[in-house]
Amino acid sequence: MAGRETESEESPGIRVPGDSGISRDVQEMPGYPYVIRYPGIVAVASETGTEIELIEFFDCIGGAMWSRHHYVQSPVVRSARNVGSSMRYLLKPGTADLDLQGSRFPAGICGAEVGDTEIAVSYVGIGGGGVGASDCRSYAGGVIRCVSDPSGGGKRAGSTIWLPKKQRVLIGVDDTDTPEKGASWTLAHNIAREVEDEISRYLSHTIVQLFPVPYRTKNCVSIVCEFASSNPRQLIDRFRILLEKYTLSDETGMAVFTGFDPSPLLPFAWMVKKGEVRRDLLPVPREGHLELIMEGRGIIGAVAAIPFYTRFEEALSLWTGQD
Repeated sequence: MAGRETESEESPGIRVPGDSGISRDVQEMPGYPYVIRYPGIVAVASETGTEIELIEFFDCIGGAMWSRHHYVQSPVVRSARNVGSSMRYLLKPGTADLDLQGSRFPAGICGAEVGDTEIAVSYVGIGGGGVGASDCRSYAGGVIRCVSDPSGGGKRAGSTIWLPKKQRVLIGVDDTDTPEKGASWTLAHNIAREVEDEISRYLSHTIVQLFPVPYRTKNCVSIVCEFASSNPRQLIDRFRILLEKYTLSDETGMAVFTGFDPSPLLPFAWMVKKGEVRRDLLPVPREGHLELIMEGRGIIGAVAAIPFYTRFEEALSLWTGQD
């Protein structure tokens, strides 16, 4: 029998099961019950067009983990990893004729192509894997257009989806609070949420533990927020305006890296995690890649945060004096 909650006479404010008097034997679900729509899919290309990071935001964790387990068997997929509520596939452009086999290799990514303004990704699968490869991705948020096969039952089905070609933008922030008020990690996240739109998608937030210098507020961490954007300059300007407005510190640092791979900044970043670093050791800004936007004392931590994006274990590690 269906129930409802009523307030207990013995304990006001405590809800207890009751009888709603409404039959719930028959219910309807909106939409088609055999399709799970991915909330969003984003694609970021390297500057040379030789690498693609495909980022799939999922609603069903079981389906996402199943896909990662099987999709890495495709020669188009270099690697796959889970980051929060997203699955990330590193792809190399090209096509592959996948020899699908039930249970062993039932679905995969069979093609990827980088164009001037769009990135195309092709999927194929059999059975339930075909449903995921066709309808589930075709109806995802962020898809510009698609072609898709009928799926379901034991059919082999697939789709090709076209996504906006975006660049990775990493915004490092440090020193926004005072001993009395504020928290840099919350401010950075709230600004990132505020500036997110269809042009610039907020992908991740990473807290980076730095060496505890004497002039820290308390915990000595900096933040890096990751975006996929087709208009980096607009994104950077909007983020800066809000950071300047809401920071509580005169020493705020904001640095930006626009590009696919910030790993060249790692040697500097590890220096900042291991000890106090002079400002003159900052990497030289490069046009189109590293920019120093707000150059208070926090600029050192802001730059150091950038290459640790989504590298959570390394980012949070506290240097103990041992390699």
